[in-house]
Amino acid sequence: MKTIREAADEFGMTTRTIRYYEELGMLKPERLENGQRVYSNAEIAKLKLIDRGKKYGFTLDEIKEMVLLFDVDRSGKKQLERTIEYGRKQIGIMEERIEELETMKIEMEFLLDEFSMKLENLKGMGK
Repeated sequence: MKTIREAADEFGMTTRTIRYYEELGMLKPERLENGQRVYSNAEIAKLKLIDRGKKYGFTLDEIKEMVLLFDVDRSGKKQLERTIEYGRKQIGIMEERIEELETMKIEMEFLLDEFSMKLENLKGMGK
């Protein structure tokens, strides 16, 4: 069992973020008699999935669906199917973004070459 602070430190997030995931129904920590939240290994595993999902650009709705699917189907089959579906979609988005960035890089290199030639011409005129 981990406290909310220990869980936050482990994943490099704030306790407020973890409480927000709880509000969304993605996490269900146990409560001690004093009201302190404690997270079981299963909840820590969910938090790891949430953290990984955010890292790879999934929406909170997608992450929530993937996390909660395991509660519905303990075999993990439905969760894996959905994760594969969303993962393939995310790869498509990444590939589009990579193409956009490559195009921008080519355009920037062209402009920098033009600017360098202009600067050389200006330096030559100043002599």
